Amino acid sequence: MFSRKSSDDSTIVELLASSLRRDIAFGTLLPDQKLKLNELRTRYGGSNHSMRETLRILSTEGLVEATAQRGFRVTSATEDDVRDIAMVRCEVEKLALLRAIELGDIAWEGRVMAAHHALQKAEDAAATNPDDLVALEWDEACRAFSYALIDACDSPRLIDLQRKFFDQSRRFRLAQMREGRLDWAGRKHRQNALLDAVLTRRAEDALALLHEDVAAELRQ
Repeated sequence: MFSRKSSDDSTIVELLASSLRRDIAFGTLLPDQKLKLNELRTRYGGSNHSMRETLRILSTEGLVEATAQRGFRVTSATEDDVRDIAMVRCEVEKLALLRAIELGDIAWEGRVMAAHHALQKAEDAAATNPDDLVALEWDEACRAFSYALIDACDSPRLIDLQRKFFDQSRRFRLAQMREGRLDWAGRKHRQNALLDAVLTRRAEDALALLHEDVAAELRQ
């Protein structure tokens, strides 16, 4: 049985990881920025142990990386990084979506429709009032729709990979939004077409639309 202290430590690490993910996504913590334990603890709280565990988790997610000096830094964000993330994310999501279309039941279709509806409301809000709170809600809606599309794929490992590379793409997607480079009308058209292709089980069309959407989201 886990001790109360172990449970509390896990909760603290989860909170710290969530805060650092958000600040990496929003560019508060910049690409290649060194992450010093004392400075992070002053800013976010936690102990040396909990912060080290947080950085270890973010390292496995590809958001931070270890340095030669045995410290950590925010992962770089070059054009090559973006292309690589887009390529891997596309391949993982297409494989997962293909399996979900083959295996998904009516309950899965309902989850996809609900996530799509929530995303459309979030997209409308972000297009007209892109402040930080709206941006976070929009980002969560993007994630929820993306997850819903593949959650019937019957492969926990594919789902884990999709989540990893989706989270690595957050900062690029949010940067596009903040800089006014997202084509909201184009996104709505693709998302509606993708939903229709998924519900009518037109796998080839769905995969093509998914590829187009990810590519547009990560275009620099």
